[in-house]
Amino acid sequence: MARQLDYHTIREIFSRFHAAEPEPRGELEHVNAFTLVVAVALSAQATDVGVNRATRGLFAVADTPAKMLDLGEEGLIAHIKTIGLYRNKAKNVIKLSRILVEDYAGEVPNSRAALQSLPGVGRKTANVVLNMWWGMPAQAVDTHIFRFGNRSGVCPGKDVLAVERAIEDHIPADFQRHAHHWMILHGRYTCLARKPKCNACLIRDLCQYEDKTP
Repeated sequence: MARQLDYHTIREIFSRFHAAEPEPRGELEHVNAFTLVVAVALSAQATDVGVNRATRGLFAVADTPAKMLDLGEEGLIAHIKTIGLYRNKAKNVIKLSRILVEDYAGEVPNSRAALQSLPGVGRKTANVVLNMWWGMPAQAVDTHIFRFGNRSGVCPGKDVLAVERAIEDHIPADFQRHAHHWMILHGRYTCLARKPKCNACLIRDLCQYEDKTP
């Protein structure tokens, strides 16, 4: 685990990320808050590309909780069977759709606690929805952010909650909204797990990672 970087270094890192991509976007396709919840829930242990391929047809026919219930579990499975753990995910999507219809008038709630009460929605999923749909500075820590945060020293921590706390404590407020997207994309395409592309890294000179690749 790298040491925690100082404020000025972190500000320079995110200034560079901002200059390269001022408005980073998540890669999961969605048309409203409900389809975003479903897409993120389906993405656990799956790639965004695979989820998008499955949900294009699904969201064309079921883009609300009521329509998802009309489709039913078997109808949903027919759309998502290429995604890992699809049976369990289908059960959760149907359950959360029913809760949204019965308890929230078909609307997706915008509090973390309410979102996390839905089947198949954990803290990371809730934070993604809060950030991407409502623009809140919620930090969804995935494997890419965990790896990047600990390698670079931007937000080191021994678990995801510690990394999330480090993001909130150390990344300047004006970068908080897009922080997790910048880090996810950097981890996905540059700071790779096995062979990071250090020679193409925007922040190579600021990163604390000792085993930089040439």
